[in-house]
Amino acid sequence: MRFSEHWLRAWVNPALSAEQLGAQLTMAGLELDALEPAAPPFSGVVVARILKAEPHPDADKLRVCQVDDGSGQPVQVVCGAPNARAGLMAAFARVGAQLPGGLAIKQAKLRGVESFGMLCGADELGLAGYPDGLLELPADAPVGEDLRTYLDLDDHVIELGMTPNRGDCLSILGLARETAAQNGLPLGGPTLAPVPARSDAAVRVTLSAPAACPRYCARVIEGLATDATTPLWMSERLRRCGLRPIHPIVDVTNYVMLELGQPLHAFDLDRLQGGLEVRLARAGESLTALDGKTLNLEADMLVIADGQGPVALAGIIGGKDSGVRAGTTRIVLESAYFSPEALAGRARRLGLHTDAAHRFERGTDPELPRTAIERATELLCELFGGTPGPVVEVSHPEHLPTRRPILLRRARIERLLGFTLTDAEVEGILTRLGMQLTPVGEGWSVIAPSHRHDIAIEVDLIEELARLHGYDKLPARLPSAELAIQPRPEQRLGLDALRERLVTLGYREVITYSFVDTPLLEKLTPHQPPLVLANPISSEMAAMRTTLWAGLIHTLRHNLNRQQERVRIFESGLRFVQGEDGLKQEPMFAGLVYGDALPEQWGEKARRADFFDLKGDLEALLEFGGLQRRVQWTRANHPALHPGLSARLLLDGEELGWAGVLHPSLEKALDLPGQVLLFELHQALLLQRRVPRYQAVSRFPVIRRDLALLVPEAVSSAEVLTCLREEAPVFLREVEVFDVYRGQGVPNTFASIAIRLILQDNERTLGDIDVDHLIAAMLARLQSRFGITLRT
Repeated sequence: MRFSEHWLRAWVNPALSAEQLGAQLTMAGLELDALEPAAPPFSGVVVARILKAEPHPDADKLRVCQVDDGSGQPVQVVCGAPNARAGLMAAFARVGAQLPGGLAIKQAKLRGVESFGMLCGADELGLAGYPDGLLELPADAPVGEDLRTYLDLDDHVIELGMTPNRGDCLSILGLARETAAQNGLPLGGPTLAPVPARSDAAVRVTLSAPAACPRYCARVIEGLATDATTPLWMSERLRRCGLRPIHPIVDVTNYVMLELGQPLHAFDLDRLQGGLEVRLARAGESLTALDGKTLNLEADMLVIADGQGPVALAGIIGGKDSGVRAGTTRIVLESAYFSPEALAGRARRLGLHTDAAHRFERGTDPELPRTAIERATELLCELFGGTPGPVVEVSHPEHLPTRRPILLRRARIERLLGFTLTDAEVEGILTRLGMQLTPVGEGWSVIAPSHRHDIAIEVDLIEELARLHGYDKLPARLPSAELAIQPRPEQRLGLDALRERLVTLGYREVITYSFVDTPLLEKLTPHQPPLVLANPISSEMAAMRTTLWAGLIHTLRHNLNRQQERVRIFESGLRFVQGEDGLKQEPMFAGLVYGDALPEQWGEKARRADFFDLKGDLEALLEFGGLQRRVQWTRANHPALHPGLSARLLLDGEELGWAGVLHPSLEKALDLPGQVLLFELHQALLLQRRVPRYQAVSRFPVIRRDLALLVPEAVSSAEVLTCLREEAPVFLREVEVFDVYRGQGVPNTFASIAIRLILQDNERTLGDIDVDHLIAAMLARLQSRFGITLRT
């Protein structure tokens, strides 16, 4: 919300500087985003009239002007602006003037003709929102008056960041109410009085969707002047609020929207066919909007229609074929209350963002439409000479928001805020906020004003007390509760320990949104239907993630677009999957590897990271909790992973997660330039930890035996190691694979896997008989289960 400081001070004028006012609004929960002057510093610029404008004798694009600047003598100025003409009121910088950017105006000679000053355009004065060429001023502008005074340029533009619950502050009236309440000042502003009808002209209004639009006001105004222009004071206030003047009638509706917070719309009465109906769109209907776009309407979209069809998308944008234009003299002015639920998300669905939709989606005051239409009528008739008809109001009170009493308890205030407010302080704060208070035994019964739809329960009122009392004035106290140190199970790892472990392996932690792109999720987890949001932030954030891979891949693409060629990232967070008992939130731990296995260096040749690099990192992570030997890597297919380079990880037979290479078809569909490695593990299992136990160091020698086994290709090395560890005696300390060979001397469907056995007993020295017996038993077990033999 951008607004003019001077416009706000016309309603309430606290004894605060602009900076102090911004700080006060920030402390009230309306965050100050920007505070900037309405115009940069300049001096020596006055209002002037061009008396004559003749062609320059030696330059086709220049004119020699005689200018009246109020000094009593015409001043000769050479000007190149195409709109320089006799009779024009313009901004004139006298000799000696100082313009933005340090430009000093001096007497000069242009192509042989002397020039004493400069006629200025808005850009040369640092003013935004004006057309090119000379800054054109109204015909009644006082010649010789300082331009800063005339345009009220010693003003500030304040921009606030509004939270969605404070839609009541999207207006000068709302901000003035806040400022008045904070400073204990009366609320000023214009007198908002009804304008009596001076004709019988009216339009018929029908509400066919009363739940979506429970109140609708319309008024016919005739006889509007076609040659009228928007007054300068109104144009300047619109510009400083970020709106450019469009058409006098439209400017008035925008002005009232900024002033009171109630969006309005004006229809050209001569372009309507019959009365107005507020209804839901019908199948196949479309609307050509004011911006020229054709909108294909859906059945849940609210429209304003005449006898021929939709003429406006309710609360969002008007139709081009019914809007006001040059020559419009008869209008129908609309002011309505639309339910936020009926409008939420519709504008975004159509790719629109309008000031009206921004306000209606957050909730407007249901009691304001009548007041706003009277205010707009007053301005239109005063400025453009219109003749108003009666206000036609149709409402369904049963669908309007109700204002129920809220019980506010003294004890609850002290408990939540940590200090005591006197009854007078409570009543003073809430009364200044426009609330109705009735004392009851334990506190007050409070009814919030109609514009504060965000106040519904007791804690909302207590928040208002804290806001107006001042967050910076709340006392700081140590908690008085008895705190107990929670036990930390030794068999559980902390998540921070796993994060640090991956960081030491060269990974970086990322935090991505839980909302992701639906098509991407459907590619990564087609077997898990995503939970699609009813009102998403954007189309790229329309569903709750069913895998953390979606956010990691988005982060990878972001980095690749910024020429990062080696990416190793991880994330811990929730995924959301549909289960038998409804939606489940599962804590996961996921990572992604892309690019070279090692940073560029002289000691190692560059090579791309592969599946076994990823496996090594995961084994290092599992070893941190002593889980490596309990985890089994099994061949399995995942729809998002390469069918030959993917593995399902099992921890004691329970699924721990997945690891592998992104499927080539997905890699191509996502436009990724190279192989992407991924893993995703369940946190609940990953955080298990083997509790360390004391074990004496054996005094007896270690025996090593190496076996070369002929293993069928269908059997994994993990299955071989698991088989060897089964029923192994206690003196078998380690079983590891140290070599894999395929080639000459090995059948095509087999691989030669070299296994290292480490044997050591704590009680005695092992003999050859013990070792030979163990190896024979192991070979027999491998032969019977997998057809594995000893390679000779």
